[in-house]
Amino acid sequence: MRNPAENAQLALLLEVSGTPKPGNVDRHRDYDDLRFEHFMAGAVGSLSGLRMAADGDRIGRAFERGVAGMSDQSGGNTQFGALLMLTPLVRAAASDRLSPAGTSEVVEGTTVADACDFYRAFDHVEVAVDEPPEDMDALDVRRGSDAVPALRERELTLYDVMAQSADRDGVAAEWTSGFERSFEAAEWLRSDDGPVYKRASRVFLRLLADEPDTFVVTRNGETAAAEATDRAQAVLDGAEDAEALAEAFVERDINPGTTADLTAAALFIALEQGLEV
Repeated sequence: MRNPAENAQLALLLEVSGTPKPGNVDRHRDYDDLRFEHFMAGAVGSLSGLRMAADGDRIGRAFERGVAGMSDQSGGNTQFGALLMLTPLVRAAASDRLSPAGTSEVVEGTTVADACDFYRAFDHVEVAVDEPPEDMDALDVRRGSDAVPALRERELTLYDVMAQSADRDGVAAEWTSGFERSFEAAEWLRSDDGPVYKRASRVFLRLLADEPDTFVVTRNGETAAAEATDRAQAVLDGAEDAEALAEAFVERDINPGTTADLTAAALFIALEQGLEV
């Protein structure tokens, strides 16, 4: 029987194996500099951090160690956002609190030290993020560990950091909403049938159709994000072909990465709730 850390690793592997996922690396599509194998290696490398989360280590420390292990491959950032979702979910599962309320308890209990470790994780990989407000330059996550003194001075916990960006970042929004969309998508997975990789693809499309992807907003702008949402809905309606859309988005470098992070979280929750593979 798999433990929560192993289910989290499996969720990462199942997420990248799902296909088609328009704009994302999957078993059929690579980017020139980011390939399926990099995601496989990232999932393998992240296990030590996920085990730390299951064993009761601080959330921030477990996340930073997971990112450090994930980055031990040549492709760069593969699953930063997914690990930020999975780390508190693993802690919640390991302590019999895997529910929206229980996971909220986990993230709301994070500390300033957790926030410092979160920033240190940015030392390992480059992550596409929004420009911070003018008065928040000292807390720009791209500063990595250099921002630690400002975090300590302002006494910001990791939950505080997530709350500050929840209105513009889909992963942070999950942290502050009890992982609402992740738990809902887990129900979609469990109520579906067929191979899990096809279920994951359908869940990805439903999530993308439901709400603009904040990673697309950051990298490509709001117009591209709205287009991605509309075209995902067109696939669900049978008006557009998923494989063709996947190829088109890869060619245009439109990558709904936040939707992939949500899919990974949903897969983990569903596995913990009994999804068979």
